[in-house]
Amino acid sequence: MARKVLVTGGTGYIAGYIIRQLIVEGWEVNTTVRSLSKEAKLREILDVDNGRLHVFAADLMSDDGWADAMATCTHVAHVASPLPAATPKHEDDLIVPARDGALRALRYAKDAGVERVVMTSSMAAVAYGVGRGTHHFDESHWSNIDHPDAYPYVKSKTIAEREARKWMTENGGSMEYCSINPGMVLGPQMSDDFSTSLEAVKKLLEGAFPGTPDLGFAVVDVRDVADLHVKALTASDMDGERFLAAGKFFKMREIADLLIENLGKDARKVPKRNLPDWVMKFVGKFDPVAASVVSELGKVRIVDSGHARGKLGWTMRPEEDSVLDTARDLIARGIVKV
Repeated sequence: MARKVLVTGGTGYIAGYIIRQLIVEGWEVNTTVRSLSKEAKLREILDVDNGRLHVFAADLMSDDGWADAMATCTHVAHVASPLPAATPKHEDDLIVPARDGALRALRYAKDAGVERVVMTSSMAAVAYGVGRGTHHFDESHWSNIDHPDAYPYVKSKTIAEREARKWMTENGGSMEYCSINPGMVLGPQMSDDFSTSLEAVKKLLEGAFPGTPDLGFAVVDVRDVADLHVKALTASDMDGERFLAAGKFFKMREIADLLIENLGKDARKVPKRNLPDWVMKFVGKFDPVAASVVSELGKVRIVDSGHARGKLGWTMRPEEDSVLDTARDLIARGIVKV
C-alpha cells in the first residue's frame, strides 16, 4: 500500500518542494490550504501527478477540515506557520497561530493514528536572544525569549516548538515527533509568489540600502531543507530528534560581494560599501523590514548541522550556489527589477 502523508501549508515555499519530492518518491500526499480557491493554482505550480495529490481546506486557527485532511495518513510534515515580512503590531499575531496550529496538528494526528510527525521549526527557536559577537549552536540550544532582542517571530517559533514537545511528552503515546530547524532558506521559487525568506537578497539586488548592514544569516537551500524533511519522515529512530539545517554564515557584505562578482550588470544596484549601524537604525524608523532586523547588528551565528549529516546522511549544496540561484530566479521572474 502506498505511504500517505499530510503536508500542511501546501502553498508555502518549503512545503511545495517537500510535496514535489514526496510524490516523485511514490508517496500519496494530502496537503492543506486556507482556501480551496488556491487549489488549481497550487496544482499548476507543483506540476506533479495529480492522482497522488489531495488538497483540503484547513486553517491553523480553526478545527475545520483537519480530521478530513489527516484521514488515513501515516505521517505528517507540519510546515505551516506564519512568516511575515515585518514585525506585526502585536506579537500574539504570530505566537498564537504558530503555537495553536502546531498543537492542533498534533492532536488531529494522534486521533488519526499517525505514526510520525515531522515539524518545521526554525533556527529562530535555537539561536536568538543573544548579544553581539560570535556564537556557536547545536541541537541542545534554545533561544532566550526573555532577551530584549527576541522579536515576535523568534518567540513564535520557540514557543511553538517547546509546546509541541511538551504536548508530545504528555499526550503523544506511541506517535513519534521530531523537528527540523532551518536557517535562512534560499533558492529558486516555484512561482512568482514572493517568499519572505528571500527578502535580504531582494533588498541587495534592488539597492534598497546605500550600503550593507553589519548582519547576516546561516543559509540553507530550500531543496536541501525539503530533502531533510523527507529523510526524517522515513528514517528509523526519530522520536524526539531535532535537526539543525543551516550552513555557512554569510554577512550581508559577503552576499553583496558574491552577487557583484557573479551577476555582472544585473548586480549594478548592489551596494559596494558598508552601512554604519546608526544609519540602519535610522532607516528602521521608516522601513518595517529594516526595523525587524536592527537587533541583529553585530551578531554572528555559527551553526553545527553535523547531527543531520551523521544520522540521516544529509548533504547540502554549496551555499554560494543557493545565493546565486536565488538572485537569478528573482531576476528571471521579474520580482526584482534590475
